[in-house]
Amino acid sequence: MGIIKKFRIKSFKNKNSIIEFKNITLSYGKRIILDNINFKINQGQIFGMLGPNGVGKSTIFNLITGLISPDSGHIKINQEDVTNYPIYLRTKKFKVGYVPQYGGYFNELTLHDNLKAISEIVIDNKNLRSEKINYLLSKFELENVKEIKAKFLSGGQKKKLVIALSLLSDPKVLLLDECFAALDVLTIKMLQEIIVNLQQETQITICICDHQARDLLACVDVAMILSNCKIIAQDTPNNLVNDINAKNAYFGESFKFN
Repeated sequence: MGIIKKFRIKSFKNKNSIIEFKNITLSYGKRIILDNINFKINQGQIFGMLGPNGVGKSTIFNLITGLISPDSGHIKINQEDVTNYPIYLRTKKFKVGYVPQYGGYFNELTLHDNLKAISEIVIDNKNLRSEKINYLLSKFELENVKEIKAKFLSGGQKKKLVIALSLLSDPKVLLLDECFAALDVLTIKMLQEIIVNLQQETQITICICDHQARDLLACVDVAMILSNCKIIAQDTPNNLVNDINAKNAYFGESFKFN
C-alpha cells in the first residue's frame, strides 16, 4: 500500500498545544501503568500512539476524556488544567470526540436513525440536524445504506458510521481507538484517507492509537512509542522507525516503513 499522507506537518503555524500531559502517573493497585509521562499534541496535528498490549494507550484516551483520573500530575486541554473536570464538561467545553474500538452505535437502529438520535442530543437547532446528517451521509458515501440496521453493516461501514456520529458535535479533538483493527486492506486505506482529509478540511486535531504500525504511521504527523510505563521515543514516522530505542522496544530490526 502506498503512503496515504502526501505531506508531513513539520512546523505548525500555531504552536499551541491542545492536549498536554504533565508528570502523569497512574497505577491499578500495585501495578504501575504510566510512570511520570510528559507529552504534548499540537493543534491541527495527527498524532499516533504505538506500543505493546497493556502499555497504556487506551488508558491515555480514558485520561483525556476524564473516564479515569491520574494518581498524580496534570492534564491540560487548550492550556487549561482539566485534571478534575468531569467527562461532560470536557466534551462540551473543549469539544473532545471519541471513537471506540468496538461499538459506539445502536445495533437495532438504522444507520440514519443512529445519526438522528445522536444529533438530537448534540445539535440544538432542528434545521441544522438534517443538514449535518445529510452532509455526513454524503461525505462518507453512506446514502445507499442509510436505511440498513447498524448490526447488518460491514466492518468498514460501521467504522464510518461511528466516526460520522462523533463528528456531529463538530469536535476540535478526535480520539480514534484501534481504528484499523480487524479491517481489510481497502477499508484501512479508505479510513486513512478520511483521517487525512478531515485534518486538511477542518484543521481538527486527531489522536490515533493502534497496533497496526505501518497503517498508523502512513497517516500521522508525529507518533510516540510507549513501553514499560514510559514514553521511550517520539518523532516523525520516518525518524521514529530509525530510532534505536523504538527499534529495541517495539519495531525490531526488520521493520520497514516505506
